[in-house]
Amino acid sequence: MPFIHAQILAGHSTEQKQALLKNANKAVQESIGAPEASIRITLQEFQPHEVMVAGQEGKAFATIQVHLIEGRTEALKAALIAALSQAASESLGISQEEIRVMAIDVPKENMGVAGGISAKAAGR
Repeated sequence: MPFIHAQILAGHSTEQKQALLKNANKAVQESIGAPEASIRITLQEFQPHEVMVAGQEGKAFATIQVHLIEGRTEALKAALIAALSQAASESLGISQEEIRVMAIDVPKENMGVAGGISAKAAGR
């Protein structure tokens, strides 16, 4: 934990996408102190005809959803949001104005961890 799901407009290079994954991983570690072994990141691309941002079809964007075990402070979540926005902007070459980050708290009893038990049962 945490799980990061990034959605972007198709057309970025392999290098940009790899940079986004690496920079997002680092951003999560540095902003909230998550151990690297617990971080999971997925990247999904959408074709321009599948995207509408502010009424414009095919406009550059990045949406990042972060599912976290509940309990982090508002300040930590703010730092995470800022770090992921910066990581996406720098990696993809798009403005932070086109990036949205959502930190979503998941109750401990609703999050499964290693061994197939809940985070609550694991003592997290």
